[in-house]
Amino acid sequence: MKFLAMTLGFHLPHPLTGELKPVTERFRDIVAAAVVAEELGFDGFAFGERHERPFLSSAPPVVLSHIAAHTSTIRLFTAVTTLSLLDPVRAFEDYSTLDHLSGGRLELIIGKGNGAAQAQLFHVTDQDQWDRNREGYELFRRLWREDRVTWSGRFRPSLTDAEVLPRPLQRPIRIWHGSATSKESVELAARYGDPLFSANVTNPVEPYAELVAYYRERWEHHGRDPADALVGAGSAGYYATPRSQDAVETYRPIFDARVAFLREQGLDPVFPTLEDAIERGSILVGSPQQIIDKVHRYHERLGHEVMHVSAEADGLTGAQHRASLELFQSDIAPVLRKEIPSRPFPTGGPS
Repeated sequence: MKFLAMTLGFHLPHPLTGELKPVTERFRDIVAAAVVAEELGFDGFAFGERHERPFLSSAPPVVLSHIAAHTSTIRLFTAVTTLSLLDPVRAFEDYSTLDHLSGGRLELIIGKGNGAAQAQLFHVTDQDQWDRNREGYELFRRLWREDRVTWSGRFRPSLTDAEVLPRPLQRPIRIWHGSATSKESVELAARYGDPLFSANVTNPVEPYAELVAYYRERWEHHGRDPADALVGAGSAGYYATPRSQDAVETYRPIFDARVAFLREQGLDPVFPTLEDAIERGSILVGSPQQIIDKVHRYHERLGHEVMHVSAEADGLTGAQHRASLELFQSDIAPVLRKEIPSRPFPTGGPS
């Protein structure tokens, strides 16, 4: 199994103190988290894309380019690139540039994206969002593979023998399709033979397992070898200590504050207590062995080879978070790497 450290770039008050960090400091935290992830041996660092509160992740190519300059080996992921909102030509230019700046360490996870405010900002509707995502992906895919493209569609001006620069370093690049609740992204991934990354955060495992099973079914429908299907999955939080009681005791007030925040926003939490989240959700809180066992249970349902854990302290002290990540790499990751085989990541450069 391979492991990504991931952040969506939240900008929220500290769950226990109420302190809201300045924007500049939050960006420094994100870059520092990527540097630590590389130092500790994570395979990748993933940065989200959102265009509304409470996120600071509206410009992932910029942030990941800065991270690329401060790292040398860790692979850089988007989580996700919201092609339903973007001009695929402009997105290609940004990410092709980033591909070179990172030395071919870039991987994309694309998706429709969530959020009413960002949809309104970009004039995307419920009726056209999936068509925009599909059309944007299909053009983006061609731009990455073809030196000149002639194309027409519904949502941007047509192209006639267009040359879009710079040409990328990785040809082709691996593109994952992020999936939360809808079959549209799953079908798109299966049709083009691309890997799937299940959100696996908000709900119990069952709806995500159903979508992954649908992906594998559609993969075979399109004439592909079942053994070639590749799945990743998220997790809803992470904190480990040698004794499970210590992990739960430390994380409980952080989790309770998160539940209180959801209720203040008028949302009914799926998991009202930490015990419920540990039992039914994907959150990883406990001892190393408990977390290993839980990942195995999820693997039985999803068959995933890649997973992400939180790159940010999320209410923990810096020392607690660092110690927890070190414990992940010393006691958890080696076992899961051995017991759950995974295929190598691309090495970068033209193929």
